[in-house]
Amino acid sequence: MRWVFTFIAVVFQLVLFSERVAAQHTDHSSSSIVDGTKERSNDSKKNTYSSAPGWPSPVDDSAWHSYLTAEIFEYRNNESKDARWDVFGWYGGDYERVWFKSEGAASTEASAGRGDVQLLYGRLISRYFDLQMGLRNEQIWENNNAIHSETSASIGVQGLAPYYFDIEPTLFVTETGAVLARFTGVYDFQLSQRLILQPRLEFSLSSESSETFQRGSGLTDSEVSIRLRYELHRKFAPYVGIAFEKSYGGTADFVRAEGDQLSEWMFVTGVRWWF
Repeated sequence: MRWVFTFIAVVFQLVLFSERVAAQHTDHSSSSIVDGTKERSNDSKKNTYSSAPGWPSPVDDSAWHSYLTAEIFEYRNNESKDARWDVFGWYGGDYERVWFKSEGAASTEASAGRGDVQLLYGRLISRYFDLQMGLRNEQIWENNNAIHSETSASIGVQGLAPYYFDIEPTLFVTETGAVLARFTGVYDFQLSQRLILQPRLEFSLSSESSETFQRGSGLTDSEVSIRLRYELHRKFAPYVGIAFEKSYGGTADFVRAEGDQLSEWMFVTGVRWWF
């Protein structure tokens, strides 16, 4: 269980580091203001638009909005010819939101797959990070019927780390008391106004072994991928890429027993969309 505390400590340090970088940037911007500007008198402040009767607040942060995006929506030419997705969305305001997330893969040659759905409450805890808490349900299915299902409590953060890395570290506590962790990190290289190169790193850990869900303890699996997308529209961008996934430890033993490959390179093609 030592890795659980290490995982939490690293995430906490990332959030604090983000706040320090943001504070330094704010201080630098404030110090760059030209000296000698005249201060407004108290009487003039009373006549500003923000305080005048009938005028709205200059900053409206109470409106509610919605957002849905598919970061991954693709076909993979791996052994099982998977269709893979990573979709999330939210509804709410600037400070509080209800989040929906789903991630998984399904074989296009057989009616089998594995995926999860999360329903979360999100609260802004810093300038760049949301704290998210809720429930997750993971399923494995065959012949279009769920054969295994597991519900977990979920807690994590999602946001923008320093130097514009999008990160999503999450902990799950299952019904049996096992602690799982999943980390996702992406970075966008803006090659042009429409052409974006996106490296992506994902890995998972588990405190206990589970034969039902074919995962061992410790580091279970990882995936490194890179995708090149072209934004035909800001809301619609087809892409191509390559990905490498690998299983470790006890998870590798389960994969080997099923006759599957422990590591695999694959070509991916899909579309990223949002609205």
